[in-house]
Amino acid sequence: QVQIVESGGGWVQPGGSLRLSCKASGFFFSSYGMSWHRQGPGKERELVARISSTGGTTTYGDSVKGRFTISRDNDKNTVYLQMNSLKSGDTAVYYCSAGFSVSVYWGQGTQVTVSS
Repeated sequence: QVQIVESGGGWVQPGGSLRLSCKASGFFFSSYGMSWHRQGPGKERELVARISSTGGTTTYGDSVKGRFTISRDNDKNTVYLQMNSLKSGDTAVYYCSAGFSVSVYWGQGTQVTVSS
C-alpha cells in the first residue's frame, strides 16, 4: 500500500523558516523522482520543487528560487523541503508526490501559514 505522509507544516512569521518532510512507503522510493506542490487559498496547485531519483537534478518554481531547497535521503525514504525567507504568499497547503514530470502518488498535504 502506497503511503506518502507530509509533516513539518505550521505557522511562521514572514522572514522565518520551516522544513517540511515527506515520508514515503509502499513503492521503490529510490526509483522515483519526487516533487513538492502547493495550493494557496483561491489559487491553482503549482509546482514548488522537484528532485530526480538520485538527487542529482533539482528544479524550482520561479517564485521560490533562491529561498527553498529540496533534498532527499533514499536510505530513509524521505524527501525534504527547506523553506527560508518565507513570505505571506507562501501560505498554502504543501503536497508531496512521487514523480518528476508526472506525479503518480500524492500525500494529503500539510498546511503552511506565513503571517505576522
